[in-house]
Amino acid sequence: MIRGMAVAALLGGLGALAGFSVDEATVPAVTSAAGPVSQAEDPLTRPMAVERARTWLAPLPPEKLYGQTYLVGFAGLSVALIDTGAGLVLVDGGLPQAAPAILENVRALGFDPKDIKFILSTEPHFDHAGGLAALVRDTGATVVASARGAEGLRTGAHAQDDPQLGYGGTWPAVTDIRVVEDGEVLALGNTRITAQATPGHTMGSMSWSWSACEADVCKAVVFASSLNPVSFPDYRYTAPSSAGILRGFSQSYRRLDGLACDILIAAHPDFAGEGRFDARPGACRAYVDRSRRSLATRLATERSGASD
Repeated sequence: MIRGMAVAALLGGLGALAGFSVDEATVPAVTSAAGPVSQAEDPLTRPMAVERARTWLAPLPPEKLYGQTYLVGFAGLSVALIDTGAGLVLVDGGLPQAAPAILENVRALGFDPKDIKFILSTEPHFDHAGGLAALVRDTGATVVASARGAEGLRTGAHAQDDPQLGYGGTWPAVTDIRVVEDGEVLALGNTRITAQATPGHTMGSMSWSWSACEADVCKAVVFASSLNPVSFPDYRYTAPSSAGILRGFSQSYRRLDGLACDILIAAHPDFAGEGRFDARPGACRAYVDRSRRSLATRLATERSGASD
């Protein structure tokens, strides 16, 4: 979506563009399992998209998902934690103001945030990447992203082909990035995490899959990037310039349809159904089907409008 940081005036402008109120005097405290998290005057955690954040950052306690996989995020934004036995891996960083609460949730599980070695990025949008800079500063971790995703993270700005480019703005940039290719495996301790390119929502979007085990029973976990076809109001998915985006969605549908997927974590959990994750059979296929229907509706609406 958008991104925000730099100065309060910029944040206010972004809030107006997105229909959000960004008034730091009315910013609610971000809450972790240990209670409210203090927000100092920190340029890397300055709140943005405040009205939307009331829903996105609604607090939930950290939760063991399966094996050594945990959830340390919120009701409207997923953040996962993996204990590999040789260090921790975080998946996604939430909004800028979410970073302190994420780290408090990590501590509440008995882990030291300084043991976080990697932070895997799903997409270069402020709601999932806005907190990365603060998390990197506070943990020393390296961000891992696709090549296209890394471009956005390094500039803290939307790509020129991003359907949400029209919202403008920036978020805190990240420079220490390990770029991985589609299908590349990130190995740490007893865990192997596979990068799964899932373009469409952004062309740099990346999902991540790994195996979580308890005794001799292992389950395939998929942390899926956003697949919803949302955009700035004047963007047209039916325009010739959007052909690559549509091909990206098709690629992502094939990829997620074919993945082993016992447990689905969606970047925005509400798009995957009720609750924080989906462990029902066919969870990834159902996630894809929702996106297919949404995209088909969007295309039909655009074509109908163009013919009027």
